[in-house]
Amino acid sequence: MRVDKLRIQALRCLDDVTLEPAPGINVFVGANGAGKTSLLEAVFLLSHGRSFRSGARDALLQRGADTLSIYAELIRHGSTRRRLGLGREGSRWQGRLDGQGVRLSELVSECAVVSFDPGSHALIAAGAEERRRFLDWGVFHVEQDFLALWRRYQRALRQRNSLLRSGELANSLYLPWEQEMDDTAGVITAWREQYLAQWLMLVAQYVGQLIPELGNVTLRFRRGWGEGLTLGEALVAQRARDLGRGHTTQGAHRADWMVNYEHAPLREHLSRGQEKLTAVACLLAQAALFAKHAGEWPVVCIDDLASELDTAHQSALVAQLGDAEAQILVSGTDCPASLRSEARLFHVEQGRVSPLL
Repeated sequence: MRVDKLRIQALRCLDDVTLEPAPGINVFVGANGAGKTSLLEAVFLLSHGRSFRSGARDALLQRGADTLSIYAELIRHGSTRRRLGLGREGSRWQGRLDGQGVRLSELVSECAVVSFDPGSHALIAAGAEERRRFLDWGVFHVEQDFLALWRRYQRALRQRNSLLRSGELANSLYLPWEQEMDDTAGVITAWREQYLAQWLMLVAQYVGQLIPELGNVTLRFRRGWGEGLTLGEALVAQRARDLGRGHTTQGAHRADWMVNYEHAPLREHLSRGQEKLTAVACLLAQAALFAKHAGEWPVVCIDDLASELDTAHQSALVAQLGDAEAQILVSGTDCPASLRSEARLFHVEQGRVSPLL
């Protein structure tokens, strides 16, 4: 898939920007603060309904503006054109697909974007929440019923947490919600495990190309509750402790995964550069697995490529994506040498974008 046309209004410093990216590599260059990252952020928002910048929700709207909007014409499978719109007024988001109002879940299911940015190493170095988001985005694009089942689980979780906070002790009030959590978590966990099994084979391939010195890669998955018990049994056993804490401490919402290396068995053994390259391998594998199921690669955004990877790994990453014929959107203060001969170049200055090549 690729973005054929993009229009952005009132997103950060981007007042009213319209551009037509090339099908292959597109590089956006300019000074720091010019708006380069915001261009990539706009495309990511269409795919995820959130920014890849942490804590960015309240800063998205341009100062003095009441609304922001993002419009894109997306080409799917080489010829199918879909028109996507995302608008925000205050704290409320609205989605449109081919001119019709839709839920955000329907909008983001049409657009797939994988992003490598300065915060991507958090996928390896930070807490479990970022890794669950990453995993569930992948499962969402593979399993059609994932979102509906996840909403059922979340509703039951909220009800159980409400009972815990109230100090309620009646077993009969907890059991229906705990059973619902058990029923849905079992399917969600099975989907997650199936996805990770396919994904790990691709991770191993990319790790072998990017950081072969770390040896074989394996995966550790924690489903979110103890082995040997159903979630329903674990929730009953844990209820007294959860009452003291006021929230549910076990379940699918606590799942986590981690890649481990033969020559670096602990995360702490990795350098910052190795964390970044591991994140690159994870993201490439997710993009490749999406392509396997969807029949086309997602759009790939790379924010500040030159500062995140050395020249050799820049070339390796671009070569991988070029072989896949993915549309790539890259930002930087200058165009990396590895891209100069084949990229369409755009200059970004004070929120304005103009093509150079």
